[in-house]
Amino acid sequence: MKHHPSNRSFKSDDVDLEQLVNDMNSSMDSLYSTQADTAMLLNNGHAHAHTPPHQLNQQHQVCLQEAHQLRPASMPAIPNPFPELCSPAGSPVLSPIQASHNHVIKVWSEDGAGKVVEIPSDMTARDVCQLLVYKSHCVDDNAWTLVEHHPILGLERCLEDHELVVQVQASMSSDSKFLFRKNYAKYEFFRNPLNFFPEQMVAWCQESDGSIPQSQLLQNFLNSSSCPEIQGYLHLKEPGRRSWKKLYMFLRRSGLYYSTKGTSKEPRHLQLLSDLEDSNIFTVITGKKLHNAPTDYQFCIRPSKVRGDCKELKMLSAEDEQSRTCWMTAFRLLKHGIVLYQNYNVPHQRKSSLSPFSAPVRSVSENSLVAMDFSGRTGRVIDNPVEAQSAALEEGQTWRKRGQRMNVLTSASPLHPSSLSTVIHRTQVWFHGRIIREEAHKMMIQQGQVDGLFLLRDSQSNPRAFVLTLCHHQKIKHFQILPCEEDGQAFFSLDDGATKFTDLIHLVEFYQLNRGVLPCKLKHPCTAVAL
Repeated sequence: MKHHPSNRSFKSDDVDLEQLVNDMNSSMDSLYSTQADTAMLLNNGHAHAHTPPHQLNQQHQVCLQEAHQLRPASMPAIPNPFPELCSPAGSPVLSPIQASHNHVIKVWSEDGAGKVVEIPSDMTARDVCQLLVYKSHCVDDNAWTLVEHHPILGLERCLEDHELVVQVQASMSSDSKFLFRKNYAKYEFFRNPLNFFPEQMVAWCQESDGSIPQSQLLQNFLNSSSCPEIQGYLHLKEPGRRSWKKLYMFLRRSGLYYSTKGTSKEPRHLQLLSDLEDSNIFTVITGKKLHNAPTDYQFCIRPSKVRGDCKELKMLSAEDEQSRTCWMTAFRLLKHGIVLYQNYNVPHQRKSSLSPFSAPVRSVSENSLVAMDFSGRTGRVIDNPVEAQSAALEEGQTWRKRGQRMNVLTSASPLHPSSLSTVIHRTQVWFHGRIIREEAHKMMIQQGQVDGLFLLRDSQSNPRAFVLTLCHHQKIKHFQILPCEEDGQAFFSLDDGATKFTDLIHLVEFYQLNRGVLPCKLKHPCTAVAL
């Protein structure tokens, strides 16, 4: 019998396919039920006693023949448009259920909200961050990180972009969790290495009288054949006690050592404190009172496979924030080497490979924002700092006049400012409302303490004023933004009325372009995302 599939209608094809699947299901159901009855007989002690083995084999063969006879005679002649359905390996009906390789993780944001995400076992921290950025509708500026947080131990660290999240989760205790936040300092040392490695702490710089260019300094850390060394005093917490001991330490590729005799680095005087390969470095977030630390700049080295044992922790305390940053950054570089540089380069390579028609990521940086003069036919870059400051003041006056025109239809005064200017800033990522100074400090530290990191908040002392919190040279400073009045209009100013702005958005945009009275330009907004 010949078949002409091209002459059949789409309806008849659908009916044949449906009948095919139903017949296959009924045949397999009969087969499974017959095999189940046989298995029950085999599990019965009387059946074993009275039924010879060859009869059991014959019964099994008869069952298979009966199941084969249940198939319609016309089935082999029907062309099968989906042959994979007849293959147990590819059929969703016939194949056994495969074990899932996905894992469930829960990620928390700064406001305490959590999001459950199902990820494969080979998903990296960078991939998880990009997934959360997509789901939360954030701007992907390559500063988002996944943080391993241990509340009971008071420890946390940013996962490296190449780390597998499932493997990290396997080493975490039940009370630990992942946080999703920004960290602008994650790769800042590639851009400004001299700010992270003081000459007095790098042995190579001391041997060469501090004349090492920053490019060679980084190459020395990234080159596995070189032997860089960080040295200096650290306080070490004695095991099982609340006392600390000040020791001279050396950080090398082979591990962290301390000298048993002053500052001597002779091999007979060096004791290994911790290796780098099987350890991770954490920031201590509980303050110095909990561990009776001599300073506020604590960090900790924790073995990777230890879940919650405090005895295995190596608690250390540096003299200042710059020293702590140097030790922790050098630890990461010596452990991961060139992989960190590859992680740093991935976003730049992705940007260069984007289509010219794709939308660029909106960002603000000191390298891309310069003072410009557009008074002539063509724009020009203002190189003279005095002229740039004059242009900045003139631009501020222009914004003020524009604000005056906007407020013509609304009554505005210091006591009754326009409703728009008093609330429009509350929609911005850099505004954090009525948080206290200590909380602002905590957020700035968590997000990297790089130059230009900033946020705005309500003033605690003046209900009509605001405060700009800014980081410069790893120090956090606060500047009060006061309301002022001119010609019956309300404005905000940072410099006692010399430069006035109709609202805080204008103020922030101005100081992103111009330093003015600030120690540096506003560069990185300190943000908190809600998952």
